[in-house]
Amino acid sequence: MTLHQLRIFLTVAQSATLTRASKQLGLAQPSLSKQLAGLEESVGTRLFDRGHNRMLLTDAGRVLLRHAQSVLREIDEAEAGLREFAAGKRAIVRVAGLNSVIKAVLPQALMRCGAFGLEVDIQEAAPGDVLELLYSRQVHIGLIAADSVARASVGFRQVPVVEDPYVFAVPRAIKLAGLADLDAAAPEAARILNSCVQFNFGTQHTLRVQQWYQRVLPAHRIVAHCRTYEVALELVRAGFGVSLVPALTAFPTQGSLDGIELFATDHGTRHTVAMLADQHLRLTPYKQLVEALQVAGRNVTLPPVSPMPRLIASALEPAVPA
Repeated sequence: MTLHQLRIFLTVAQSATLTRASKQLGLAQPSLSKQLAGLEESVGTRLFDRGHNRMLLTDAGRVLLRHAQSVLREIDEAEAGLREFAAGKRAIVRVAGLNSVIKAVLPQALMRCGAFGLEVDIQEAAPGDVLELLYSRQVHIGLIAADSVARASVGFRQVPVVEDPYVFAVPRAIKLAGLADLDAAAPEAARILNSCVQFNFGTQHTLRVQQWYQRVLPAHRIVAHCRTYEVALELVRAGFGVSLVPALTAFPTQGSLDGIELFATDHGTRHTVAMLADQHLRLTPYKQLVEALQVAGRNVTLPPVSPMPRLIASALEPAVPA
């Protein structure tokens, strides 16, 4: 067996399809198939059951998976440790995460690490993509909401970085603060308030957002499905609808809140974590960056948020018996 074969085997096992593994590794599918066939020939048994574009591990494959993870983890740790001793070379830290979190905390964190000679490769990605990048070892640190991936699927250390409340983003022209209920709203304002933007992260959080819309806006309809909060805010700015978003998605930069007003809600707080392998947390460049991210998260400036409007507060009141 070669390390190259083991890396391909591990990526295919975690991706479950050759198509996804090919994309992650940047290799053509015929090349992947050839390498897997060579690996199976060298060990003398099948490692995958193939069918319907799915690659399912055999019992032998599951045994090799445990060893491959251990071997490659040790190799990665050795390589990362040796890079610290390479004279005149910079430590390259690869970070992937949500656009809103990267924009809010990463610049200040990097300023704190400036004297340590870090070189950072930054990718903006949705939570599921961040997790795939971590598993395939294409990034060292992932910045995502703690509840945006299934806890059982996470094999990394989670370090708290920043918290921001969920807010209700509404076109500023609606003047929501003065509305007690939708019956008092003008027809166009009522239409916009009942037009909701939904996120498809494929997690339990998505369901909780749907339930919040149902409770606060019983007559709402979903007018758009988004993969980023930034797109949702642009739809709100245009008057297309309203959206429940974490406050840092409207990170206070010049013009970021033009045409939008944010209102406090009862939906709770987004807890963003830095996800990374244990061996990286023990090495200086990664450890320093994570600590700097925590400091930046504690000092982050949230955008201005108006008090909870009566429309939301009334949804929290217990129903009065008939």
